[in-house]
This record gives sequence, structure tokens and C-alpha cells, in this order.
Amino acid sequence: MRQLYHTPLSPFCRKIRMMLKEKGLEFELICENPWDNRLDLFARNPAGEVPVLLEEDGTVVSSAYAIGEYLEEFYPAITLLGTTPAERAEVRRLTDWFDHKFDYEVTQNILFEKAFKQRYLQGGEPNSAIIRTGKTNLLYHLDYIGYLAGERYFLAGENLTLADLAAAAHLSALDYLGDVPWDHNPAARNWYALMKSRPSLRCILIERVRGVRPPAYYENPDF
Repeated sequence: MRQLYHTPLSPFCRKIRMMLKEKGLEFELICENPWDNRLDLFARNPAGEVPVLLEEDGTVVSSAYAIGEYLEEFYPAITLLGTTPAERAEVRRLTDWFDHKFDYEVTQNILFEKAFKQRYLQGGEPNSAIIRTGKTNLLYHLDYIGYLAGERYFLAGENLTLADLAAAAHLSALDYLGDVPWDHNPAARNWYALMKSRPSLRCILIERVRGVRPPAYYENPDF
């Protein structure tokens, strides 16, 4: 069976897990802590980062971007990138938005500071000013998600795409820490409720990270 090396709260790992589920592909999860610097992980990905996909035939694909493109090319029966050049361009634009702009302005400022910094930097303390910046930035991003959800059924159009998975992956990781103010934008909240009802995300939401409890509403589609 194919294997996916992942870290539970990593949005990039969550995105690939959802993609595999939406495409109906079976896989085994291998939990990996990148801060442990295991040689086995570096052997599969010289960057020492997750996610890493190991296929049954021995093929190794690393980085969320490369894995996403690989899965779309190799398993095209269910597409998550759209069917026309214009659709695929919009899906890629929004996926890039969440995996780069949202990640830089929000996820790194909140999730890294609160959940990963001490592990990566061996005792580094969270910076409250950086966390506040991330929370402020999050409000603008929720407004953009709400705008997209108000114009379309899903973020990139009428069908579920990788853009929805990327956005949901980042938000679900932040929501585990209770840091998403869902009342700020009802349209964004309604879109996320739709995503929470999908089996590909629900199987992630039922999981728990040792030592950290999510909010009571975390896995409830009705909040």
C-alpha cells in the first residue's frame, strides 16, 4: 500500500491527505516529526520536509506541490484542478494563494509560533506580537474566502477543487488551536461547514494531537 509521511497539524500534509481521499486512493499514514531530523526522511526528501508520498512501486514524490501535480496526472479519473485551461489556472492561482500568501501571512504567524516553534528551535518561545499579526491578517483572508464563496458554490467555481482543499487544510489546522473567528464572516463559515461535512476532511477532524485539545465545536459541521 502507498504510504504518506505526514505531520498531523501540517496544512500541506492535510491537503494531500484530503486529495488522496477525494480521489478514492488508499494509503497508510506514517507520522513524521521533521524537527527530529531523521536520516530516513532526508533519504526520501533532501529538504527533510513532509509530506512525502511513497508509492507501492517504490516511486517517491516529495513536497505538497509536486505530490498534488503527480496525483492529478497519474490518477485523472477524478480531477481536482478543473476541466478547462481557465478553470485550471484559477484553481492553481487560489491554491498558490493559500499555500504561499495565506501561509506566510497567517499560518506561519500563528501555527508555527504556537505549535511548532519550540520543537524546531528547541525551546524557542512564542512571540505574542507575531501571533497578533497573524490573527489580524486572518480577518482579511476570511473576508476574501467569504467573497469567493458568495460568488461561487466552491472557491474556484461550481465544483470542489484543490483550492478548497488547500484553504480547508490551513483553516482546520488553525481551528484546532481555536484561532479562527468564524463569526467574523458568515459566508466563509458556511463554506467551511460544507467542507467539514466531506468525508475527506472529517477523517482528519476526528483525530487528536497529544497534549492539545481542540475547541468543542471543532469537528461539528454545524459549529
